[in-house]
Amino acid sequence: MVEENNQLEEGEEKDLSDKYSKSSIDEIDTNKERESLRRIEAALFVAGKWMSIQEMITLTDLNPILLKQYLEKLQERYNEESAIEIVHRKNYWKMDVKQEYSEMINRLATGNSEFTSAEQETLAIIAYKQPVKQSVIINIRGNKAYDHIKKFRNIGLVKTKRISHTLELQLSDQFYDYFNINEGKNAELEKGMEKEEKTEEKISEAGE
Repeated sequence: MVEENNQLEEGEEKDLSDKYSKSSIDEIDTNKERESLRRIEAALFVAGKWMSIQEMITLTDLNPILLKQYLEKLQERYNEESAIEIVHRKNYWKMDVKQEYSEMINRLATGNSEFTSAEQETLAIIAYKQPVKQSVIINIRGNKAYDHIKKFRNIGLVKTKRISHTLELQLSDQFYDYFNINEGKNAELEKGMEKEEKTEEKISEAGE
């Protein structure tokens, strides 16, 4: 009888030990996840721009599978509870203000710091001349435009089509969403710019 009681007590102690061990492991895993989420959150916040998966792997020391899982968790959390959202296009991620607050942010902002002035000029020329061959843009903007165009393509602002030995560039639908621009208004603006350019050409020809 005594031996049976001892065996029961030993079994209970083992079950209790296993329970606490499992609880400790779960607690450690939870703490690791919280810390990883905070590191990703901090990286996105400080960057303030599109970040590639590779850049975030370097900053957070997480493997790609875990990183994507945690990014999706953060995305879900922010989209439900905050005026901030985490958005992604292809393998690029960014923390941004939700669309419904963009008008307020535009009034506060003095410019788009995500793009350099040189990049903004290249994008503006593509927007004005589209569809336009990449070779034409390079002739206008120089070889630095190759890097600009690559960045626009990676983010998804510009779509391309192979034509002979070069690419044809055109704004994507994401461009209009990204800058909160109505496509119809943009077309009207382009027509107005084209009309103004033709008027200036006529004045110049008359002067000659």
